[in-house]
Amino acid sequence: MDVLYPILGATVLVSYLGFQSEKLLQAGMLKPYRVVQGQIHRLITHGFLHADWPHLLFNMLVLWQFGEWTSAHLQENPVPGLIPFSGQQGFLALYFGGMLFAALPALYKHSHNPGYASLGASGAVSAVLMAFIVYFPQAQIAVFFIPMPAVVAGLLFFAYEQYMDRWGKTRIAHDAHLYGALYGVLFALLTDGDSATGLVQAIRETWESFFQ
Repeated sequence: MDVLYPILGATVLVSYLGFQSEKLLQAGMLKPYRVVQGQIHRLITHGFLHADWPHLLFNMLVLWQFGEWTSAHLQENPVPGLIPFSGQQGFLALYFGGMLFAALPALYKHSHNPGYASLGASGAVSAVLMAFIVYFPQAQIAVFFIPMPAVVAGLLFFAYEQYMDRWGKTRIAHDAHLYGALYGVLFALLTDGDSATGLVQAIRETWESFFQ
């Protein structure tokens, strides 16, 4: 069985249990203050918990939609890259590596703040989404029902998250989205020897199509 589906199932189940138990939420959320005191499990458990059903369903829909293609690509792995991750092992390294990398900003900014906490799989999902975009830069993605090349959607993603991280007044950890996405880009470039060439070509063709 593709590891994508156990991840989806476990996340839905644990998130549902978290909706019913504040104790479970508090025990599993990412609390940098607690992590530096030795509660390392929070770096992973926070990715299986969500604030509410819309938060959970959005993340799982994006993960399912782009995770299938990304997982399949890693299993085929036609052009090995600089690091040897492929197949099921590769998808696990992408997903959980993205989750850990996305936690770095919170650890840096809030390790001395006992009141800070976050939760959700958004960082890991961002890694999968951006890996898909690097692997398939000319695929069509609908953003708010507007179809566009995947590479354009990726650039818009980074622009939006960067803006919201600097100026947004929300409770969303946009820096986690950015770091997860950055991990996804680097992972894809390093696991597929052709991905950099394909990405540059897609950017060039998209630029030319806009300005011809």
